[in-house]
Amino acid sequence: MELRQLEYFQMASRLKNITRAAERLRVSQPNITVAIKKLEGELGIQLFDRSQKQLSLTPEGAVFLGRVEIALRSIQDAVLEVNDYKQLQKGTIKIGIPPMMGAYLFPKIFSSFQRRYSHLDVYLHEEGSVAIREQLERDELDFGIIIIPESSPNLQLLPMARSQIVCCVPEDSDLAARKAITLQDVEAHSLIMLKEGSFLRQMMLQKMKTASVTPNIVLESNQVVTIMGLVASGVGIAFLLDMIVRDTPGIRAIPLATPVYVDVGLAWKRDRYISRAAQSFIEFSKDILSHQPDHTIL
Repeated sequence: MELRQLEYFQMASRLKNITRAAERLRVSQPNITVAIKKLEGELGIQLFDRSQKQLSLTPEGAVFLGRVEIALRSIQDAVLEVNDYKQLQKGTIKIGIPPMMGAYLFPKIFSSFQRRYSHLDVYLHEEGSVAIREQLERDELDFGIIIIPESSPNLQLLPMARSQIVCCVPEDSDLAARKAITLQDVEAHSLIMLKEGSFLRQMMLQKMKTASVTPNIVLESNQVVTIMGLVASGVGIAFLLDMIVRDTPGIRAIPLATPVYVDVGLAWKRDRYISRAAQSFIEFSKDILSHQPDHTIL
């Protein structure tokens, strides 16, 4: 049994597709197929049910995957720990950031961090909060700057700021004079939304569904500057965080009649080995927070 076989099996299980697993791992499809068949032969069991269109685990395969996940995570942690001893002055940190926050948090956090820790390499990955949480769960990222959900049993969280969700409307809109906006007000207007994978999108769609409001979504984008430009041009209205749209020309940011607040913070996987490079980022963030009067990093 080879480590490569386990990695192929893990990726095929996650993606439920051999072709996509091959693309993700940058190997040929036959390599993965042969490796999994060889693994099944060594174990004497069938790991996948191939009778359906979508690849699915057999009960035995599901049990085996749980053990494989633990084993591969332990190996990854061991490699990180050894590298810490081997390269005390080097390190890499992979951080996921939602597009709505990247342009606003980078100057305030990451530029300062890199000045202090110039020997560390920081790689940023733009994804929605939901997608970032999933990547943290899969150990593909060290950290994520996310909108913190109500409960995250597998994540360690460091709150950085609290922000209010506001409805952004053009200055000449009939809604611009309102002091607050209801979800029913939104139903009569064209709506510009963040794309799938955004926690804010998920939250607001759920609130509208609960209120029996049918949104008229005309455009979707993960580029916040684009969304704000579309709103200012009168194309539609949008839900964004107040810290993002504050004092934006051409836009009125109006709170919802029933205010909605979200916490933004740093998240990382619980019970995973934290490299020295990653630990330095946690300590840096805590230090920044401790010197802020309101204990927020924004």
